Amino acid sequence: MAQTVKVRLRKPPRVFTFLSRDIPLERNEGCVVRSDRGLEYGVCVVPPEPCDEETEKRFKMLVVRRASPHDEKTHDQLLEDEVHAKKTCAKKIRERGIAMKLVEAEYSFDRRKIVFYFTAEDRVDFRELVRDLAQDLKTRIELRHIQVRDEAKMVGGIGTCGRELCCTTWMREFIPISMKMAKRQNLSLNPSKISGQCGRLMCCLSYENEMYTQVKRGKGGRKPAPAPGDSREAMEANAKKATEVLKKTSLSDVAREESKSTPDSGQPKRDDTRRPQGSNEASDRAKAPEAKQGQAATEGSDASKRPRRRRRRRGRGGGGGGGSKNKPNQGGGGSSN
Repeated sequence: MAQTVKVRLRKPPRVFTFLSRDIPLERNEGCVVRSDRGLEYGVCVVPPEPCDEETEKRFKMLVVRRASPHDEKTHDQLLEDEVHAKKTCAKKIRERGIAMKLVEAEYSFDRRKIVFYFTAEDRVDFRELVRDLAQDLKTRIELRHIQVRDEAKMVGGIGTCGRELCCTTWMREFIPISMKMAKRQNLSLNPSKISGQCGRLMCCLSYENEMYTQVKRGKGGRKPAPAPGDSREAMEANAKKATEVLKKTSLSDVAREESKSTPDSGQPKRDDTRRPQGSNEASDRAKAPEAKQGQAATEGSDASKRPRRRRRRRGRGGGGGGGSKNKPNQGGGGSSN
C-alpha cells in the first residue's frame, strides 16, 4: 500500500512530500530519498500516512531506505567536506579576481558531484575556475548562478515579524511583488520598511493582496470599500452632529441616571447647610442691606488709598525733576547752591 511521507532536505531546508513503500519511519528520523537531483539525505517530519491512487500519481519522488549508521557517518563527513570545498573555492576566486560572491557548496549524497552556488551582477567566465576546482577536489564540479532571493533562501534568517523566513521554511516558488501591493494595502512606501533580507520587497505583501482587491472592487457579494478621502469628508460633515450630542449629554444627565439607579432609603433628606438657632428669614433680610453697605464702605476706603500710595511712590523715585524737600534731587536736574 502506498504511503506519503513529509521529509525535510538539507539544502535548501525545505519540506517535500515523498512516496513510501511500506518503509517504517518515525518523526525526526533520518532517511535516504531519491529526488530530481539524485540521492539525498533527509529527516522525516510527518510519519507515513496512507493515500489513494490519485494522490500516488501526483508525487514521483520516493523514499529509498531508512538511514543506517553508515549513512549517518556519510552525512557527517559530507558536512565537513562541504566546508573545506567552500574555502577552497573562495580562495580560487580571490586568486583569479572574479567578480562573484560564493554563497554555498553542496555535495551529492553519493559524492559524485559538488555544486557551488554564487551570485554576480554581470555574466562571469568561470571556465578556468572549474578546471582548478576539478583538479583539487577530484570530482565533478558544477557552478550555478542564483539570484539574491535564492541566496536568502539558502542562508536563512529571521524576518521583521520575528519568525524564520518564509522562503526558507515552506515557500517553493517566488511570487512577483510590486509596489502597487503596498499602495493598495496603505502601507509605508519606505523601501527600508517593506524590504526583506534579500533587499527586495517582502514576499508577505502578496498574502493579503487578493483580499484587498476583492473588497475595493466589491467582489464576492461585498460592498466596495470607500476611499480614505471619502471617509474623512464624512467624518468632518458629521462633526457638528457629534458636538450637539455631546452637549446634550451633560453631567446632570449622568447624575440623574445614577440617582434613578440607586434605591431610596425612605428617610427624608436633610439639608447640609444648617442655620444657627434663633435665626429666621426676616433677620437675614434685615442684615443683607447692612452687609452691602459695609462692603461699599470698604471698597470706597480701598479706592481712596490706592492713588495716595501711587503718589508717594512717584515722589520717592529719582527719575523725575522734582524730589522731596529734605533730600537733594537725584534726577537729571542740577542741584542749587
